[in-house]
Amino acid sequence: MTDKPAGQLKLAALDAEDLVVLSAHVQDAVLHVGEIDWRPREKRLILTLNRFVWEKAIGGGAELERRRAVLHFARVLDVKAARIRRDAPDAVLALLALRFEETDAPAGVITLEFAGGGALRLTAECIEAGLADLGAAWSTGNLPQHDD
Repeated sequence: MTDKPAGQLKLAALDAEDLVVLSAHVQDAVLHVGEIDWRPREKRLILTLNRFVWEKAIGGGAELERRRAVLHFARVLDVKAARIRRDAPDAVLALLALRFEETDAPAGVITLEFAGGGALRLTAECIEAGLADLGAAWSTGNLPQHDD
């Protein structure tokens, strides 16, 4: 295990409960389409993103921050995209949630839901995911807002 500077996350998800925690930490993360890296031979999907630091924002006293992070999924058999323009690598996506639907335990479908109706559906042997911050945080004046 490597030492991480204070405030940096390094989380793993091995079941549906863990995935809910990961989902909370990546809610409102933004990334470019070109930062989605599907490696079928490795059965791995990697997303490099700028996550909103909700753990500091909740409570209202802290400065609003974003951090560069990597979200990855292992043991992925297939990835399908819906309403994501893979021919537009600079298009920006806003990640809303991660969801898991079990099909044949421990296998299932992990869905990454994006603003505007975009989605990635991962057919996975099981849940094996992680989130790791890559560096220092930077200030942002924008608190993500959602319509009810």
